[in-house]
Amino acid sequence: MSPGRRRARVARRTSAWPRSGGAMPALDGVRILDMTQYEAGTSCTQALAWLGADVVKIEAPAYGDPGRGVGRSANKDYSAYFCAWNANKRSLALDLRTEKGHELLLRLVPRFDVFAENYGPGVVERLDIGYETLSAVNPGLIYARIKGFGTSGPYAGYRSMDMIAQAAAGAFSITGEADGPPMMPGPTTGDSGTGVQAAMAILAAYVQRLRTGRGQEIELSMQEAMAYYVRTRAFLGSGWGTRATGRSGNAGGLPPVNIYACQPFGPNDYIYLMPVNQGHWDALCAAMDRGDLLIDERFATTRGRMANGVALYEEISNWTGERTKIEAMETIAAAGVPCSACLDTAELHHDKHLKARGFVHEMELPVHGTVPFLGFAPRLSDSEVEITQPPRLGEHTDEVLGAELGLDEGELEGLREAGVIGDSDRFA
Repeated sequence: MSPGRRRARVARRTSAWPRSGGAMPALDGVRILDMTQYEAGTSCTQALAWLGADVVKIEAPAYGDPGRGVGRSANKDYSAYFCAWNANKRSLALDLRTEKGHELLLRLVPRFDVFAENYGPGVVERLDIGYETLSAVNPGLIYARIKGFGTSGPYAGYRSMDMIAQAAAGAFSITGEADGPPMMPGPTTGDSGTGVQAAMAILAAYVQRLRTGRGQEIELSMQEAMAYYVRTRAFLGSGWGTRATGRSGNAGGLPPVNIYACQPFGPNDYIYLMPVNQGHWDALCAAMDRGDLLIDERFATTRGRMANGVALYEEISNWTGERTKIEAMETIAAAGVPCSACLDTAELHHDKHLKARGFVHEMELPVHGTVPFLGFAPRLSDSEVEITQPPRLGEHTDEVLGAELGLDEGELEGLREAGVIGDSDRFA
């Protein structure tokens, strides 16, 4: 790849975040074979790639990660969904169902530190690439497995997707209105929330290997991982499992904690307001220039605000209804009261605060063109990794097999003709 083409693949920050010049990536030298798909696994390996790991994504030559086609798009190779979870990776198109493909994988494994997979129950066993097989050729291998319900227990054979894990972990039951049914949460925490826990476990195993020299198998249940994000509501509301935590809609605390409409009253023109102590209440009244509320007997105490919640909601709504959500947020938050505009997903890409912090990157992508690309929250003062574009299917096949196994052009062409590997130039 030419230097000019390489530069085109690197995301440009909309604003710089202070870093040390030329800092080494934190995970420089850590190498990962990534046989993950969709989101639970790909979010794990992308997080590690964004910390500096070298991630080689293994995909079936014909169709690759099925996440490539998610989104009801005519593009079945490079969907926005795929791009969200596969930046900073290289793609190796290898058919593991063939004897030669299986042999090539076993030759690659000793050259890598980590193998990650999140296929359905029984798939890696049918392909004969389980932990026992791979650790036999690399005893130091860290082998990470993500399954919907784990590899043991009565549900181990059940398939799972993000919202299945959320339903099984209680997240639906605490989402929605009090008098309505359980509701699907918006974020895909069942997948990506599991992924970041898997990444943390991989790093722990890697640190342990530095001391012991031994690899190990890591197993995560998406149901159990998702339960981690339900702990607060479960511990506060379920009485140690004696009752179900109730649903409360947008009222996530005592009045006036709630959502409030703002101009111009579109579907997402709201703020979320969360004053949780007397100091917040005092500051809120001052920010709204409503000192009279401080001496109004209905609202003077927490008990009073609870008893007169409807009237208080109307008072605050009248004030927010005269302002945009950004104006209302900036006024209230500047006074020290927890408050945010309810940004929609379009606004998130252009938020002035995120852009000022360099969280939104400008990326030139095949198919999609120049797009704003959301970044990664962790900021390390002595580690820097630029975001690079997600790979096309099999884009790095020749590069990886040539560099890692010393295969020459003739050998690669023979493998390609036999259907063992994909074509690196398929999308050139």
